[in-house]
Amino acid sequence: MDKLLVRHWWAVGLRGLLAILFGILALVVPGITLIVLIAFFGAYVLIDGIVAIYLAIRGRENNRNWGWLLVEGIAGVLIGIITFRWPGVTTFVLLAFIAAWAIITGVMEIFEAIELRRVIDNEWLLILSGAASVLFGVLLLLFPSGGALALVWLIGIFALIFGILLLVLSWRLRAMSQSGQAA
Repeated sequence: MDKLLVRHWWAVGLRGLLAILFGILALVVPGITLIVLIAFFGAYVLIDGIVAIYLAIRGRENNRNWGWLLVEGIAGVLIGIITFRWPGVTTFVLLAFIAAWAIITGVMEIFEAIELRRVIDNEWLLILSGAASVLFGVLLLLFPSGGALALVWLIGIFALIFGILLLVLSWRLRAMSQSGQAA
């Protein structure tokens, strides 16, 4: 993961920007219908999964742990497709999809961060974003009856925090790329 993420720092930044865009939409337009929320979530997860798969495939020859990122990407794509396939799902099922995606993504990012620590000393941003994902997923499972508006706000806040953490990480990776580290 180390050289792959340094070389493709822009993809990490893209994931962060997409998360921030999604978070802003969720917070600025909280009265959106559940169907529109499902479409936003489905598009975000699908694109995020495709980018993660791209990074995994690009790094499969040089990184022995590329499979974690591939699993994360496949999970995102599958959950995105399922979300679009059944847009009229109940709020509880939507919560379960979102929670499963967040927990899987978070666990995979924690594994990725452990590998990244071999290149970046005291790397905590990816671990923190993974922990935020897991916490978000667990909270959705524990409090499913919080209501659609609370769900929109929770998703928006999570997406903003997650996106900001990934952007900061991408800036660090870009700096490493420019200085020739992990090339």
